[in-house]
Amino acid sequence: MTWPTYANDLFDKAALAISGHLPDEFVFEKAPLSTRKEAAQWSLAYLAIVLGGQAFMRSAVPKPVSFKPIFFLHNAMLSIVSAGLLILFLELVIPDLLKHGLMWSICHEDAWNSRLELLFYINYLIKYYELLDTIFLVLKKKKLEFLHVYHHAATMVLCYFELEGRTAVSWVPVTLNLFVHVIMYYYYARTAVSSKPIWWKKYLTTLQITQFILDIFAIYLATYTYVSSAMLPGVIPNFGLGTCRGKPVAAWIGCVIITSYLGLFVQFFIKTYGDKRRAAKAKKELKDAGGVGEKEKVLKGVKREGASPVRRKNRTMAD
Repeated sequence: MTWPTYANDLFDKAALAISGHLPDEFVFEKAPLSTRKEAAQWSLAYLAIVLGGQAFMRSAVPKPVSFKPIFFLHNAMLSIVSAGLLILFLELVIPDLLKHGLMWSICHEDAWNSRLELLFYINYLIKYYELLDTIFLVLKKKKLEFLHVYHHAATMVLCYFELEGRTAVSWVPVTLNLFVHVIMYYYYARTAVSSKPIWWKKYLTTLQITQFILDIFAIYLATYTYVSSAMLPGVIPNFGLGTCRGKPVAAWIGCVIITSYLGLFVQFFIKTYGDKRRAAKAKKELKDAGGVGEKEKVLKGVKREGASPVRRKNRTMAD
């Protein structure tokens, strides 16, 4: 059975029309933003703009600035682009998975090619555009969670090292992230045009956490395979896994960053939805309390738990 490649056929025509080259001719090192210096400069520039922007908004702009139509278009476009890029990846990855299996598709030398390299590069460029997410929050005078800023800056660096290191396992975190972003940016686009609460917001954060668990399984497996075959052969068992394609620095950076994401997102989930549960419980207890003395007891108990009896403002998702 031949797997359909309709999206990649269209991609070929678009690449020829725009650049005069086929995707199979792409080389990352010849493209813009392909050096460590450029990636580091953009990460530092992002942090400087965020901090400077917040200070400017506090001192010079009395009210939040809102661009709902632009915010809607920004998020709708990212949802659609993520879906298109995800389809392009799946048309290439699924046939290899079905034909060769998981280990081949995340470790074999031939599991990386120039066409995939171009898709990884496009995903990498999108991370620069996604920095506008933070700019919108700054203009709205929203509180910036550490996780949000760290995630945007670190993901840009992570995507760079995936390309530089040419790690075959990279398609796992990238495709999972694209899938999450299709839904997440749809959520944000919808909030720009509707004030109705979205009941599945909580489950989106759960989906993000699940994404990182799957990421960790894949990248730790690939990293262990490389270490047991190339760095410590005979010292730790390889279990017949063979070797794994990619540079060690990309593997270590991937392990550290993705693991940190999981810890931070779990912490964010507990903080956000745990506080809401405590606040809802406290509100019910206040309603049921018969007298002033009873209400004071409830309030003291709530204070000890660290929640507020009044409804807290919804936190924005971290991604």
